[in-house]
Amino acid sequence: MQVDAAFVLFCVWLAGAAGKMVQSRGHKLETYKQSRLRRDARMDGGGGHKTGSPIYKRSPDMTKSLMTKSEQLLRIDDHDFTMRPAFGGPPIPVGVDVQVESLDTISEVDMDFTMTLYLRHYWKDERLSFPSTNNQSMTFDSRLVKKIWVPDMFFVHSKRSFIHDTTTDNVMLRVYPDGNVLYSLRVTVTAMCNMDLSRFPLDTQTCSLEIESYAYTDDDLMLYWKKGNESLNTDDRISLSQFLIQKFHTTTKLAFYSSTGWYNRLYIHFTLRRHIFFFLLQTYFPATLMVMLSWVSFWIDRRAVPARVPLGITTVLTMSTIITGVNASMPRVSYIKAVDIYLWVSFVFVFLSVIEYAAVNYLSTVQERKERKLRERLPCTCGIGNPDEMMIDPQITGYGSTDVNITGNYGLPENGGRQERILAQVALNDPQITGQVKASRGYVNIWIDTHAIDKYSRVVFPGAYILFNIIYWSIYL
Repeated sequence: MQVDAAFVLFCVWLAGAAGKMVQSRGHKLETYKQSRLRRDARMDGGGGHKTGSPIYKRSPDMTKSLMTKSEQLLRIDDHDFTMRPAFGGPPIPVGVDVQVESLDTISEVDMDFTMTLYLRHYWKDERLSFPSTNNQSMTFDSRLVKKIWVPDMFFVHSKRSFIHDTTTDNVMLRVYPDGNVLYSLRVTVTAMCNMDLSRFPLDTQTCSLEIESYAYTDDDLMLYWKKGNESLNTDDRISLSQFLIQKFHTTTKLAFYSSTGWYNRLYIHFTLRRHIFFFLLQTYFPATLMVMLSWVSFWIDRRAVPARVPLGITTVLTMSTIITGVNASMPRVSYIKAVDIYLWVSFVFVFLSVIEYAAVNYLSTVQERKERKLRERLPCTCGIGNPDEMMIDPQITGYGSTDVNITGNYGLPENGGRQERILAQVALNDPQITGQVKASRGYVNIWIDTHAIDKYSRVVFPGAYILFNIIYWSIYL
């Protein structure tokens, strides 16, 4: 019993000691918190640092204060920003510079071009000046642009234009403490370009992008290039598949509207020279090959009608297809282009090769008809021994030994050409037939060398086409 009583007293004493320790610890924690709060309060009251400490020598920069709104700092509510700066005074100068990001497309059919650029404006608006010691400028996005005055620029002769908005509106506004403003935006514009295609595809085109104020005349707004020609910057990687960009340059002019007055207008000119190699492969070489192919018919026998006629028709139809394909991708202009001259002259050469065979075939038919009539008038000459000894006066017949060698067998059957010519000479020795010949002198000269037309065509056609190419390329290159 005594042992149990002693054990109970020990447990009670231990529990009491633990309670005192907890109370003492809680008191110490509370005292630390109270002392921390009192120390912070003294620091806020200025008692925590010595007088003249560097941290209190820095004047606060209001532009970095989270409690100051940009509208309050720029005093936007204190001014009427629907009016231009210095309203009623001299025109406000607005400088412009452009960074060309890309030249996307050039369309001959629509007579336009598409360009993406960074358009920057510079002006001074003292209403936006603000006090600042460290921060050199303040930068804002498009939300503040709607609350202040900005120049009302637009692109003259533009068809479509838009400000990029991915992932947000690509607009930047930077305001300096003295009131100078930089306003930049990223724009893609499709504008008209008047092209002269009389030398297409050996042409050089000059297009212009024109910038102007829509509402303010030169009495209110003076628009100028900020750094002259250096105000226009381009990316060296800009390239086009069909054109070579030769140069960019800027100019400034005044534009007059009868109802509103004079306006400053800025011009961005760029010169483009067309690459010719594509058109050589797609247009000029096929047309030249078709013309050369039409000359093959001059070496084919004139009696091979199934060979020469399809060849001529095929080349004519192919030239028509080439001409149609070229004109389908071109605007319907009222003047003749350089490519039209080449294609149509080539078409004429191909067409003349078909006409040449038609002429040869017609003359051959006429000759055969005359031979048939003469054969019907000749008497029977059976049993003639040595026909070579029988000659006639060349003055009467128009033929001699030389004529026989020249004319050959063309227009006559291959095995009987020389025999029929000799028979005609024998028959003409007869006085009765000679009288008939004298009555119709031209009827004897019936052996026309139609093969000579093909021989001359083999030289005349290529020579004329080569001369045309020399003249053509010397003019347009």
